[in-house]
Amino acid sequence: VDFMTVSLILTEQIVKLFIILMIGFIMVRIGLLKVSDSKSISVLLVYLVLPCMIVNSFQIEYTPEVLKGLIFTVVAAVIAHIVFLILTAFLRKPLHLDMVEELTTVYTNGGILVVPLVKALLGTEYVIYSCSFLAVQMILIWTHGRHKMCSEERLSLKKIFWNANIVAICIGAFLFITKIELPDVIGGTIDMLAEMIGPIGMLLAGMAISEIPFKKIFMEKRNYLAVLLRLFIYPLVVLIVFKVLDLTDWIADGKNLLLIVFLACVTPACATVTSMAQLYDKNSAEASLFYVLTTLFSIISMPLMILVFEIFC
Repeated sequence: VDFMTVSLILTEQIVKLFIILMIGFIMVRIGLLKVSDSKSISVLLVYLVLPCMIVNSFQIEYTPEVLKGLIFTVVAAVIAHIVFLILTAFLRKPLHLDMVEELTTVYTNGGILVVPLVKALLGTEYVIYSCSFLAVQMILIWTHGRHKMCSEERLSLKKIFWNANIVAICIGAFLFITKIELPDVIGGTIDMLAEMIGPIGMLLAGMAISEIPFKKIFMEKRNYLAVLLRLFIYPLVVLIVFKVLDLTDWIADGKNLLLIVFLACVTPACATVTSMAQLYDKNSAEASLFYVLTTLFSIISMPLMILVFEIFC
């Protein structure tokens, strides 16, 4: 994998996202929008755009090879998330992690940055495998993540299974297994809505940080703890676990498939955490702050982590 290619693709993608973030920021600053308006946009993202992205990611051609690859990448994604959750359980008390810091370090922005990278590094035929990580993460974020965000005593199975994103995973998986292709009009509409996830996520982040002084974003040392954990520590521990388990030898083309999962592991904080914080009236400013910082620093961290992957795997 060419280090410079990765750096250029990442920089281009992140500059685009930051322009959209600044549009959200400016619109609030000049009075066209209020910070409180972000809740309505979050409802659109969580209950319309995200489910469309999930269903869309399953609209792929069914072959035995693809199915094997998907099963392998799902297993790798499950292992990665188990590592993230165990690490967070160990670090919570000694590092005094609050709820937003916990969710920031566990959940990644694998949906927005991974697809263009996979296309450029491995080819369009590999893009389908990025949906494995997303499916695993969506199930966890709407069970474990929502449970943490809402401080619920216990998980409600009814709330889990009737959540729009979990329903979307079930519909997407059913369509894939039964080899049903949606008509162009419906499939094209879902695809158009799915494409909105990156822009809406960044608009929301821009709106949420519009009331935070820049000094608080960049000058507080504590903010960089989440950056260090999300972008460097967690991916390195996952890579060690992958190496110990020798995952690259589990399947033909194992290295490329594992790279796709690892790419999702090294991305910045998840946009959905910011949306959920706005939706449930939690600390959306803190979530947005981490989203902005981790996205900025990922320009440096992601090419480095991919280089480490190439050396060790």
